Amino acid sequence: MNNSLTRFRWVAFLEGTSFLLLLFVCMPLKYGLNILWPNKIIGMAHGVSTVIYVFTLVDFSINYQIGAIRMVQFLIASLLPFGTFYAEKMWIRPLEA
Repeated sequence: MNNSLTRFRWVAFLEGTSFLLLLFVCMPLKYGLNILWPNKIIGMAHGVSTVIYVFTLVDFSINYQIGAIRMVQFLIASLLPFGTFYAEKMWIRPLEA
């Protein structure tokens, strides 16, 4: 069971980091300086990491018997800047204890 928790934590970190890079680095480059290539690369990485996040969330919720409401909260957290980091601190760390 601990393996799915560790996997989900890593994927949540990667998904949150890619979202922040996209939001705070790539978007200003795209719209402020008209530099498009970082947005394509980080955007693709973020899309892939979001899909992997959803699959690992399902695996994590099955192994730890997390309800549907908590799953929806994790999904909403992935849509907010710093949301995956907040979810990790508030909802995942207590499961490790």
